[in-house]
Amino acid sequence: MQGKITSVRASEAVYAGIDVCKAWLDVYVHPTGQSFRVPNSKEGIRQLRKELAGAKVALVIVEATGKLHRLAHRMLSQAGYAVAAVNPSRPREFAKAIGQLAKTDRIDARLLALYGAYLSPAVTPVPARTAAELQELVLARQAVKADETALKNRYGAAESAVLKRLLKRQLAACERTATELDAAIAALIEGDDALKNRYGILLSIKGVGPATAATFVACLPELGLLPAAKAAALAGTAPLNDDSANRQGLRRIQGGRAHVRTALYMAAVSAARCNPDLKALYARLRARGKQAKLALTAVMRKLIVLASALIRENRTWTEKHA
Repeated sequence: MQGKITSVRASEAVYAGIDVCKAWLDVYVHPTGQSFRVPNSKEGIRQLRKELAGAKVALVIVEATGKLHRLAHRMLSQAGYAVAAVNPSRPREFAKAIGQLAKTDRIDARLLALYGAYLSPAVTPVPARTAAELQELVLARQAVKADETALKNRYGAAESAVLKRLLKRQLAACERTATELDAAIAALIEGDDALKNRYGILLSIKGVGPATAATFVACLPELGLLPAAKAAALAGTAPLNDDSANRQGLRRIQGGRAHVRTALYMAAVSAARCNPDLKALYARLRARGKQAKLALTAVMRKLIVLASALIRENRTWTEKHA
């Protein structure tokens, strides 16, 4: 039967799944079957905490939906609940695996609770307010730069004088916004000793500029805490196997944090030209007949592993250590 999972773990641990939208939170408690909806606001989350108070919830599972889940994540964590903010694609694949094809907010909340019960995702720490603000600014800058590139392409293809004038005005606005965001990012990093230290270490690597260093600091806080392979996978630069029986498929990278990988790619292009060690790595791979993009991906992986090692050891980059 579609979506039916009837067995319950012997421990009878309780899991709460929360489907998040801008206006409200749909909640499902497994295995009790309790289901309710509260507003996605401070008052609504206080009501949610009262509802869960006697349930002895082992884990609360929410989807990481941009900013919409952050208030619930923070307030529930402050109240002592273990909260896992999960990639939305994973519960969706879990739903397909158990045959649950229908989708509503209430069904999604139940699926999140079941996902937590059967797969036990890791607890997600609440980011510090400064770190959360820095991430917001960095992602906003990436969006502005993407808009700027699109506008430049449209401006280059435009023939109408009126359209060109309007596009030029929008481009100027984008440039002003990017400049203001750069200043705000720099001020935020300068005002926090921990962020400033990480930022300085990253900037010491030849090929890593201010935008890439800020992206790593804001969007990859796990750097320095993970083994090399996991750091590479988190950035989406770890080659994944594709083998079956006697067939050995081509290794490809996939997954990871796209906004980090975008910044990392630009840093790798620069490092392959100006960083002596990474330039030598790129040249060796090309000399062995590897395609340019494959060699550049290897530079990306080496760069993120190097950055993680430097932060873990709390030292700046020098050529002899790379």
